[in-house]
Amino acid sequence: MEPFDIAKLASYRENNRIEAKSAKGGLPRSIWETYSAFANTYGGVILLGVKEREDGTFETVGLTPVEAEHLRQDFWNTVSNRSKVSAVLPIESEVEVLQADGGMVVAIHVPRAPRDERPVYINNDLFGGTYRRRGEGDYRCTRQEISAMLRDQGAETMDSKVLDDLTVADFNTDTVRAYRNRFRAARQGSSWTDLDDERFLRAVGAAMVSREDGKLHPTFGGLLMFGNDYDIVRECPHYFLDYQETLDPTIRWTDRVHSGDGMWSGNLFDFFFRVNRKLAESLKTPFKLDGIFRVDDTPMHKAVREALANCLFNADYHGVRGVVVRRTPDKLVFENPGDIRTGIEQMRLGGVSDPRNGLVMKMFSLIDVGERAGTGVPDVFATWANAGLPEPRIEENFGEADRTILTLMLEADAKPDNNEQITDDYEQINSSNEQITDNNEQLNGLNEQITERQRIVLRFVEKSPRATYDDMAHAAGVSSATVRRDAEILIGRGLLKRVGSRKAGQWEVQRGEES
Repeated sequence: MEPFDIAKLASYRENNRIEAKSAKGGLPRSIWETYSAFANTYGGVILLGVKEREDGTFETVGLTPVEAEHLRQDFWNTVSNRSKVSAVLPIESEVEVLQADGGMVVAIHVPRAPRDERPVYINNDLFGGTYRRRGEGDYRCTRQEISAMLRDQGAETMDSKVLDDLTVADFNTDTVRAYRNRFRAARQGSSWTDLDDERFLRAVGAAMVSREDGKLHPTFGGLLMFGNDYDIVRECPHYFLDYQETLDPTIRWTDRVHSGDGMWSGNLFDFFFRVNRKLAESLKTPFKLDGIFRVDDTPMHKAVREALANCLFNADYHGVRGVVVRRTPDKLVFENPGDIRTGIEQMRLGGVSDPRNGLVMKMFSLIDVGERAGTGVPDVFATWANAGLPEPRIEENFGEADRTILTLMLEADAKPDNNEQITDDYEQINSSNEQITDNNEQLNGLNEQITERQRIVLRFVEKSPRATYDDMAHAAGVSSATVRRDAEILIGRGLLKRVGSRKAGQWEVQRGEES
């Protein structure tokens, strides 16, 4: 997110990172819903002393210096009250009183809350006072979303739980044997190679002695790694691993591997090795496998392997919709339930390792799969840049099914699928010469033909002129951020017009549009 610049106030618009409030009559009550929403999503800036015109642009309301200072003090007095707000996030320097044309403005910079403080809620009401940001509005979180945030609060990763109702005898013996063979090859000379299975599984973190009965039981990470699908689903009803390959558009799936088909164990270890071989086939470089590794292992193979491992390490297996890996002729897509614990920006930069499943990561790293230093995703970006391919795209979607999506394009001239969502997190505050846009995808030039998705938007609003962005997004099968960008393109090309105010107006499709 670009730093807020008061000199560019007139060029800004409300989006998922900025909110304007008049506050002429004092601190508005709705500020706390936005505070909670920003803290639980991407962070953002709340502007007091600013109102939105009918065309969506901002103007000041004429706050005096005394009024602005009173708002600043009122904010600090209220935010420090734990019965009003569960967490105090801004520091003194992040609440600014600024001079603008026409009056003073109070800019409150709300950071994304650390995961151990999320969810941030208001009015001492966890389930009724927790909000998130979607587009330019705040919405109350569901119990499912709140439960997911609560699961992520702990210092221990969620896969460290000891499962007292299972024993290591419940592990899949073929998987344990295959893992030990790979461990032996990767860790030659390790004293662990001579341990019996129970002690070996304890050494790698797959099993621990329970504090309840003093006996050895699987950890949740061990169950994910070495268990059978039917036992994993008992612990995680929504657990599902799915590889979908669509190389022929006339066939729904040219190949598919999923954990519930009863044909294999359904655990993470076996899924990784089955799918990694299939993904390697998508790379144009000829290869020959020796176990998991190519004889002359290329950076591309390593990057794809890292992307798959990262997807499994960071999945919330208690979340819905499961892990989905998709292969098409022009791209690889890795989806996992759960948001990004460090945030997209930190994930992209690397250097901070905070996996949701630390034991799973440890067990894979012992057989030389996956980075443990937080450098895996940056290495993927570097590899794709060196290959001259489009920059990988990271998406983070919030809602009842929080999801993280990494897309790797395989062709230099390939463009993202029109039906894929563009994450709200990459929306930036407008500058005077910019539209709100994704960091990784600029708006189409005016000379470029409109896309099929934009034609769908035009046809839909022609029939439903009072449609909201959410309505348009549902019709096009994408996010509201994506259709907002499409609408801006269509308006810029004279194909679409907004008549009336943002809230009470309607759309008009201009004659002569491409359809």
